[in-house]
Amino acid sequence: MHNLQDIKLAIIGLGYVGLPLAVEFGKRRSVVGFDIDPARIAALQAGHDKTLEVGDRELREATSLVYSADIASLADRNVFIVTVPTPIDEHKKPDLTPLIRASETIGRVLKKDDVVIYESTVYPGATEEGCVPVLERVSGLVFNRDFYAGYSPERINPGDHEHRVTRIRKITSGSTPEVAELVDALYNEIIAAGTHKAGSIRIAEAAKVIENTQRDLNIALVNELAVIFNRMGIDTEAVLQAAGTKWNFLPFRPGLVGGHCIGVDPYYLTHKAQAIGYHPEIILAGRRLNDGMGSYVVSQLIKAMLKRRIQIDGARALIMGLAFKENCPDLRNTRVVDIVRELREYNVSVDVYDPWVSPEEAEHEYGITPVAEPLPNAYDGIVLAVAHHQFRGMGAHSIRRLGKPAHVLYDLKYLLRAEEADLRL
Repeated sequence: MHNLQDIKLAIIGLGYVGLPLAVEFGKRRSVVGFDIDPARIAALQAGHDKTLEVGDRELREATSLVYSADIASLADRNVFIVTVPTPIDEHKKPDLTPLIRASETIGRVLKKDDVVIYESTVYPGATEEGCVPVLERVSGLVFNRDFYAGYSPERINPGDHEHRVTRIRKITSGSTPEVAELVDALYNEIIAAGTHKAGSIRIAEAAKVIENTQRDLNIALVNELAVIFNRMGIDTEAVLQAAGTKWNFLPFRPGLVGGHCIGVDPYYLTHKAQAIGYHPEIILAGRRLNDGMGSYVVSQLIKAMLKRRIQIDGARALIMGLAFKENCPDLRNTRVVDIVRELREYNVSVDVYDPWVSPEEAEHEYGITPVAEPLPNAYDGIVLAVAHHQFRGMGAHSIRRLGKPAHVLYDLKYLLRAEEADLRL
């Protein structure tokens, strides 16, 4: 096993998680940032991050970081950190394909005493049961004799420039006590908030997957409360504000649950639970409720339009926001698409407006081409789906001007005062 000063680091995957990590390490030690997308490498070499997680100036400060899509650049590396996506497939099952392919890539250059650290969110046991055998098969080396593993789950919050990677406490772990010490010391070089060394890789994996499962269930609870209060004619936000005056009331808000973590991670845990013969109820109930919120929003919008005698067949709607969260271009697993698809089922023409997202990416991922600008006096229904600061700054009057004389304005994100919107979640 290598000493801290001898580490030659490689970060595999330069997305929302990998790039900020590579930049921080690249300010202090030699780092190869590896990604299979040549266009991503070219953009970073040109000094710009399209995800907006790292500014151009910060990229320049990482003077010991080089970018590459060539596996040969990994040949002299001895510690590899894997930060590839771990999505779910159309059947809500974990898709470990990116993780397996990254492990195969590393396996081709793995040498004696090397360490492979995984950051991607997985179910407990995935690192040692799923990834390590791939490393052994491709490299011909033996785990915990010839090479070692670690797990340090990512806690990146896209678009959040306060809770950066260095300011979020990091869980670390290793496949042996000695490796755990090395992994912990390595991350402590950059993590100002400090680390928590878990007792095993499986504990670290489990800790990560329940972080977002807990949030998912809390949001599911307030989503269900919103449905109940809507039926009772009670303003949900007013209820939550009143309840929030108690010191230990948790400040969750209803809404669409998407993104690469909260809407995905619980399925990793339930998949593993089912594999060992346990059928989880509460976790999956929360997932079903949250996954159904897009349909619920559309049903409320359609009802409100009908009450105003707006013809649904052939109506036109504006969806403001497509990213999975505010002030961020990240489209991964956005549930705004559920609203778009559901409205189209009613033969409603839908315009999507989001100044943050890449039109090319939206078209590629979802077959949606966002409009450059919304049209004035054009829409029968307007849905404020994402709380971008541009939308917050427009105010109710400017947003209303986009609607026809008779239209419905649905504020999902509480951007407006209660009396300024026709519907709120």
